[in-house]
Amino acid sequence: MPTPQGVAYSPETNKLFVGSDEGKLYVYDGTTFDLITSIDFGDDVDNLRYDAAEKRLYVGYGDDKTGAIGIVDAATNRRLDDMSKLGAHPESFQLSASGPNIYVNLPDLRQIAVVNRSTHSIVRWPLTFESNFPMALDEADHRLFVATRVPPRLAVFDTNSGHLVAALPTVQDSDDMYYDSARKRVYVCGGEGYIGVFQREDADHYKLLAKVQTAIGARTAGYFGKGRKGFDRFYLAVPARADHGAEVWIYTVQD
Repeated sequence: MPTPQGVAYSPETNKLFVGSDEGKLYVYDGTTFDLITSIDFGDDVDNLRYDAAEKRLYVGYGDDKTGAIGIVDAATNRRLDDMSKLGAHPESFQLSASGPNIYVNLPDLRQIAVVNRSTHSIVRWPLTFESNFPMALDEADHRLFVATRVPPRLAVFDTNSGHLVAALPTVQDSDDMYYDSARKRVYVCGGEGYIGVFQREDADHYKLLAKVQTAIGARTAGYFGKGRKGFDRFYLAVPARADHGAEVWIYTVQD
């Protein structure tokens, strides 16, 4: 596969979806990993999100002219209608489970776009910070977390109003972040070489709890809560360097 990017898995259909920078979405059998089909979106298929309730895959793709959130029926592999054109390439985005909204980072426009899945209408929140790539959602408390690179900040927004309620210094070159709803924590990893762990004090106040040292350039991660063994694991991709090959480091999340 040329230049793989976003990955999503549909347990209901046992299919693995992988996006490519070359513009295609590849669909694989989840058991054999045989290629089932590919869907051409034209350019830069990046972040993917799966909605288990609707068995739909949401696909971020395109450039400043074609950028949009595409939709694929996971059961039939059929491409459905796109969301409204965004005017820029979408980076990380999050789906609301209790409502119709999709929150989308648009770093080229210095915006967060709020797309209504029912009406396809868009509300745009302007940013004073730049390079907003990773995103996480605390839906229960109506808070959206966005990490920016210029300057490196963890920005917290009220999803009811779109207002910025908090901004804290964080790791440079951030590219992934996750919200731990059980512990009310935010994890931000970046190429500077550490994972920033932030603790929620209340909906509008957060503090830096720890800096977990990692490796320079390690900014891609995965966190999915409790695994089969009953404890949380945080996965970090560490790129190859002259003295070692590429690795995945596994952390156990502590209370």
